[in-house]
Amino acid sequence: MGTRLSDSEQYAHLWGTPELAEVFEERARLQSWLDIIAALAAAQARLGLIPDEASAQISTHADAQLLDLDLVAAETRRTSHSMLGLINAFQQLLPEAAREHVYVGATVQDVTDTWFALVMRDVGAVVWRDLRAIEAQLLALAVEHRQTPMVGRTHGQPGSPITFGFKAASWADEVRRHLERLAQGRPRWLVGQLGGAVGTLGFFAPRGVELRAEFCAELGLADPGISWLTARDRIAEFGGVLAMVCGTLARIGGEVYELQRPEIGELREPTTSDTVGSITMPHKRNPEGSEHLDTLARLVRANAQVLTEGMVGGHERDGRAWKAEWVALPEVCLLSGAALTMAVRLASGLVVDAATMRANLESHGDQPASEQMLAGLTRRLGRSEAQRIMHDVLAPGTRNLHQVLDALVAEGVATEQDRETWTTHVVGDAARMVDDVVARAETARQTEPDSWS
Repeated sequence: MGTRLSDSEQYAHLWGTPELAEVFEERARLQSWLDIIAALAAAQARLGLIPDEASAQISTHADAQLLDLDLVAAETRRTSHSMLGLINAFQQLLPEAAREHVYVGATVQDVTDTWFALVMRDVGAVVWRDLRAIEAQLLALAVEHRQTPMVGRTHGQPGSPITFGFKAASWADEVRRHLERLAQGRPRWLVGQLGGAVGTLGFFAPRGVELRAEFCAELGLADPGISWLTARDRIAEFGGVLAMVCGTLARIGGEVYELQRPEIGELREPTTSDTVGSITMPHKRNPEGSEHLDTLARLVRANAQVLTEGMVGGHERDGRAWKAEWVALPEVCLLSGAALTMAVRLASGLVVDAATMRANLESHGDQPASEQMLAGLTRRLGRSEAQRIMHDVLAPGTRNLHQVLDALVAEGVATEQDRETWTTHVVGDAARMVDDVVARAETARQTEPDSWS
């Protein structure tokens, strides 16, 4: 049983996913660390630095299921060293001749930083998959509602008309930029770490660089070119991208949260017959999912900031920076995974009430057409004069433009034809921008891989 509320059987589904929990669960983490240790032994054996038989034994016995976790924990506490508990417990599984060839010349960071690269590979694949699913759903909404009119709102107040397809296309376009960031960041992030004591690979000289290349290749990672013991920008950037992803999902959730309010009623998030909105107020239908996207985004941003703080490290090694990442990076990943899962469900089942959107728009009378009227007057009288007239005659909160138009027609500034043209709800180039977003996304989706590779 977890000691944190977010780890409990009752609430864990709100703060992570089973898929990503398997990445960070203790035996899974230890298995990754053993895989890294085995990869180092394999690379060392190929270069003749340790016997082939020792490497084979290390690989054969590198199974976290065989570890005594109580011994691992006890040895970690006894030695006050982050990795010796695992090494000592692992050596007990090995034939005596192979034991001295485990973890030769390596450091804690060589293992844990390389693990971070493997974590980013696994998590990035999930983020890529789910973002593409969300994008596909948003693009479908954009196409379906390309011409569905609704009130455009600025500062929480009704403004000029837009279409819901325009709104959905804006969401999709932002998601597409995150996919681009993932594609661009992958070669920067997925690199191994083998630096030794201070990063110079002095223990392995003069074959250190050669060994690092073999080690990284063994794990399917790129060679970093230089040790990155205190250069934590890769981890910070990955966390920052996930924070931005969750920010986008929270923006979408925030829209649903607001537009689901009964007095607006334009959107509704999916629900089931088992969902209970309120025990004391049974009539309520709470936007639980869209609300929680904001909660998750706040937590991801907070933990991503810890990763950014890690960029300020001292000299050639600084445990203050990278040990904080041991807590913050898993949190960022697990919380982002939960947000993506919720967003997939939200986007795939979003209920759009087009009739209410139109009714809400019409309920504001001619007011949403004020921009159209200002544009017409500007062409006729110039910007300054048009703005003066609109400001002087149209009182704040007026629900129609007829009093302005009556005065303008009486003065000969406008015609009855202008009245009809200027008070027609126009959505500008919304549909054209929807088409552009969809076309760009479809082109990208046809040329990019389904998986993050």
